[in-house]
Amino acid sequence: MTPPGTPPSAPRLFDRARLARNRDRAAATYADYAFLKDRVSSDLCERLQDTAHTFGCGLDLGCHDGRLAAAALATGRVAAMEASDLSPGMVRQAAAAGVAAHAGDEETPDLAEGRYDLVLSALSLHWVNDLPGTLVRIRQAMKPDGLFLGALFGAGTLGELRECLMEAETALTGGAAARLSPLPGLRDMAALMQRAGFALPVADRDSVIVRYRNPMRLLADLKGMGERTAFGHGQVQPLPRRVLMRAMELYTERFADPDGRVRASFEIVHVSGWAPAPGQPQPLKPGSATVSLADVIGKKDPS
Repeated sequence: MTPPGTPPSAPRLFDRARLARNRDRAAATYADYAFLKDRVSSDLCERLQDTAHTFGCGLDLGCHDGRLAAAALATGRVAAMEASDLSPGMVRQAAAAGVAAHAGDEETPDLAEGRYDLVLSALSLHWVNDLPGTLVRIRQAMKPDGLFLGALFGAGTLGELRECLMEAETALTGGAAARLSPLPGLRDMAALMQRAGFALPVADRDSVIVRYRNPMRLLADLKGMGERTAFGHGQVQPLPRRVLMRAMELYTERFADPDGRVRASFEIVHVSGWAPAPGQPQPLKPGSATVSLADVIGKKDPS
């Protein structure tokens, strides 16, 4: 029996073991499908270089094949990087590339308190069931004034595919099951970062359009990225082939450019925050500014 006053546990939407299997199957050829991981890793490293800090020990959480950890080391801003992933296959790929990688589930990271100056995570945290709890554990694993930089797929991702699958299944079967994962929005992530206790939290987003010869190529890329559906047991039924084929027809009809290629949207939500430390800058309270915006931009105050 749950003791009185115990907060409810997060719903188990995703099957983490199934996610690990998806990544294991993708591991050997992941480099052929890692174009979004490369883009996001580059963005995170640029943000890392924009800080005035240098870092001693960093962690790449949910590392896939470790390419973000390697890129972070190459910036010269961090002296050492560790990496972890729940997929043994991905860990082997990272280790083969010379990254200090080990098995670890980013949903329940078993991390020593106050160990890291820097934690990075690229395109992994959207599969976490208890994202608020995971963000708290990340913050607890950081040294005071440590930096967390993360990026995950956001709510606008694969909007075209969602629309076509839902319409096709509704028309052919009279109802529609969840086929793609729910994803957090920008405001969701900003609130979660603040709730997790990060100082000076920031959230922003980047929209990426990828074009394909046909929508089946998109599905192949999602498989190669290890991003196939990983709902928990009993939460989704097999997708009938006739529904899939109708969805692909709708996709081509609605989202093709004049050259015949179809568009797929990916929204990347970036978050950053600092582990609290004495002497950190604090945001000003609303109404405490001593200079008006009109003065700054050279316009007279209309009053």
